[in-house]
Amino acid sequence: MASAGKYKHTLNLPETDFPMRGNMAAREPEFIAGWEESDVYGRILAARKPGKKYILHDGPPYSNGNLHHGHILNNILKDIVVKSKSMAGFYAPFVPGWDTHGLPIELAVDRELGDRKASMSRAEIRAACREYALKFVDIQRAERRRLGSFGDWDHPYLTLNHDYEAAIVRALAAFARGGYLERGKKPVHWCPQDGTALAEAEIEYRDHTSPSIHVRMAMAEGPGSSPTGDGFDPATLDSRLAGRRLALTIWTTTPWTLPANLAVVLHRNFEYVAVPSPRDPDEYLLCAKALAPALLAAAGVAPEAASDASDWIDIAPERLATLEGQRYRHPFIDAPKSDADFRIWFADYVTLEQGTGLVHTAPGHGADDYATGIAHGLEPYAPVDGAGRFTDEVPLWQGQRTTEANPKIVAHLDAIGALLSDPKATIGHSYPHCWRCKGPVLFRATPQWFARIDHNAMRQRALAEIEHTEWIPPWGEQRISGMIANRPDWCLSRQRIWGVPIPAVYCKACGDVRADAEMMDHVAEVFAERGADSWYRDPIADLLPPGFRCPSCGSDDLALEQDIVDVWFESGTSWLAVRAQHPELSDIDLYLEGSDQHRGWFHSSLLVGIGVAGKAPYKSVITHGFVLDDNGRPYSKSEIERARRQGKKVKFVPPGDTIAQYGAELFRLWVASTEFRSDIPYSDKVLSGLIDWVKKFRNTARFLLGNLNDFSPDQTPLDSCALSALDRHALARLGDVAYRVREAYASFELHVVYRTLVDYVAVDLSAFYLDIVKDRLYSSAKDAPERRAAQAVIYTITRTLAALAAPILAFSAEDVWRHLPRRTGDPDSVHLLVFPEGKALAADDPGALAWATLLEYRDLVTQNLEAFRQKKHRSLDARVTLYPRAADRPVLAQHQEDLADLFIVSQVILGEDATEKAPHVTIDHAAGQRCERCWKWSEKMATDPADVCERCGVALKAQS
Repeated sequence: MASAGKYKHTLNLPETDFPMRGNMAAREPEFIAGWEESDVYGRILAARKPGKKYILHDGPPYSNGNLHHGHILNNILKDIVVKSKSMAGFYAPFVPGWDTHGLPIELAVDRELGDRKASMSRAEIRAACREYALKFVDIQRAERRRLGSFGDWDHPYLTLNHDYEAAIVRALAAFARGGYLERGKKPVHWCPQDGTALAEAEIEYRDHTSPSIHVRMAMAEGPGSSPTGDGFDPATLDSRLAGRRLALTIWTTTPWTLPANLAVVLHRNFEYVAVPSPRDPDEYLLCAKALAPALLAAAGVAPEAASDASDWIDIAPERLATLEGQRYRHPFIDAPKSDADFRIWFADYVTLEQGTGLVHTAPGHGADDYATGIAHGLEPYAPVDGAGRFTDEVPLWQGQRTTEANPKIVAHLDAIGALLSDPKATIGHSYPHCWRCKGPVLFRATPQWFARIDHNAMRQRALAEIEHTEWIPPWGEQRISGMIANRPDWCLSRQRIWGVPIPAVYCKACGDVRADAEMMDHVAEVFAERGADSWYRDPIADLLPPGFRCPSCGSDDLALEQDIVDVWFESGTSWLAVRAQHPELSDIDLYLEGSDQHRGWFHSSLLVGIGVAGKAPYKSVITHGFVLDDNGRPYSKSEIERARRQGKKVKFVPPGDTIAQYGAELFRLWVASTEFRSDIPYSDKVLSGLIDWVKKFRNTARFLLGNLNDFSPDQTPLDSCALSALDRHALARLGDVAYRVREAYASFELHVVYRTLVDYVAVDLSAFYLDIVKDRLYSSAKDAPERRAAQAVIYTITRTLAALAAPILAFSAEDVWRHLPRRTGDPDSVHLLVFPEGKALAADDPGALAWATLLEYRDLVTQNLEAFRQKKHRSLDARVTLYPRAADRPVLAQHQEDLADLFIVSQVILGEDATEKAPHVTIDHAAGQRCERCWKWSEKMATDPADVCERCGVALKAQS
């Protein structure tokens, strides 16, 4: 409200030291220091202890670098949830954690150690890994605190802590006791670069170019080539094949697996044909009928001829069945290793999507292949070492990496006449890569420790627990269900150093392997006292139960297992480890991580939960999306670097730089403003819009606080004030906002909280209530009832707004609270408050309906005032005449005294009902004289001084 002349300094102008811009980047650390010094988090827990418990369990990030934008998104989401639950009255302790073992840390230490590693013991390497991990725990802890997050930062859980390592071994003991743990040789994803087995969660599927070859494998002839010992006669399939030779056809993108081929598999229910070989008139090729044209085209037959089926021989189903157990000749291996090798079998996993309908089967290099091998007595043969090189079992390519040997194998097939297709043919497809080194992986059978997923119905029980869990968003249930339903046995062992060793013992005398539950329980007690490093440091007798000997032969000549347990098993045990440290955290409500954790932490935690406790460790699971830039690329340093190498102009600003410039609160607002369950956009444009709203919020808060500079909530309680209809409406709207915000927090709809608060501040406050009552606040006498009533409402609004915004705007809300007049007994931090209950406004609420009508006429007047202003008038110069609908007259008449203030004009006349359907207004100049203090026009002025209205006259008299 403007003022003029000699009355310029007599208005009740706002006075506050609340900073407009705030310089929050510099001031936020002061708030954090104050919270920690006064133990706000501890006092929150003490205050909420009697309430209902709500536990969000922190998924442990790797301690191997600074926080990236994905970490920031995840940590702020968790903090908003914890703060909102606490302010809803729940006892919501939060214990942060870190994953401090595993390949990412070990590889980083390998790079730091360089050539020195070769001369170091396992214990020394582990000490270097521990030092590295703890360094980044401290760095990330400071970065997470800087975000304004609350938690027990001084007592986090770490997977390298002795008690956590003991919990991992106890979980393994439970698996052993339940019969889930076994040692076996099965195909696993293997990273040749890092020299270790990988879990499903450590696999990324990336575009890859591979060879695409079609290979012929001739049927064996002569005695012993069939189950009966007789030679195979192609006429068995069809008389037209009498006197002809028959060859199988397979298609593969991994020629390097052909040295391990032991079988060819068909589908019993597919239609198969024998087609003339384009290279040998006396030979027919067996393939699926639907794929025959593609096979012939790959073999160089012209498209029209490749589709000509006139000389194809259909194989009747009953004749096809006679192929079962028949032997074929391997293209370049002369003799089978056993009688079971190089035979034909049937299986349901054969498809007609690509290839020939006959699947080259290497039981040592594929999950389905392994299952066929188990069914028919085939060895899981994998003549490739840990570095991805062929062993001496493959003399033609011994010592060569699979990638080196691929083109040589293709050339060899071509030279011996076994290759049907172009040796240079390739295919682009999705192929598994290592999540850490980004290199392609191998599927390779090696001796490993496995969790048996189908033992004791673990798979079925896990699927049942998924159904009993709340998944947000709901599609998460289907995603993880599909993964559990189709996953193979869990490979638990890793051929690395930095982690918890699998407590198994090998007998050197008889070769027996022991990993029984009782021995593991003893090792767990050792680890609880001395840590897992003791496995590599202490005498074996100090690690095992007293007097332990080989149960099979009684020997005490024993060796310890050197493999470590999969880090996903470690992190999947976090609920068990934290429960041991903090019994109050035993009943976990929520896991909240990125959507990639359906195959990661959610997955491993579920299986560990089933194996140890028979149930899932969580009740609800929330997933968030990934942070993307303007072009839909992941907004991460590595992805930006990759784009730059491709010549693309991209911009990446480290999160620390953004915090240094704008403060962490901008990140908090960014997180809350997004629909985080989808992928989340991040750019300068996004941030600039949020900066504008932060300024709007703080400027509104400055106005609110400025008008409370002489207000005491204890001396002027709201229920003692003479509230106007406008005040009551403002409070009703505030109650509705409070109710909707509470509900949105409870359902994790943070973007709804954000939108509700934005609209409330911009529309309900700035553009409506505050715009109207500022005349009352500035022009009425200091202690006038109407002014005190407006202050009481503003106080209630400010207090409520600070509380509702606190989980998101943790710093600004605290800043507002520190400048807000307090009631007796109020806490010193906004975060110790409990949300106001609020009350939803029903759509048919009479008051809401009345105000909907009033606001409709306010909009109508505002539109018509524009032409009046263009004539160099102010809105306060106006007199408005309303011509309402007849149905609206009662409401307008009831509020007629408030209409001038509502429309921000000097005078309002209620005219005749509109003759047409639509209401309308006329605007002319107000009558009387303008008050030189409030600028309203009045037909009745004060007597002393004579240039102000009666209200301003009273105010001036009170001031004097």
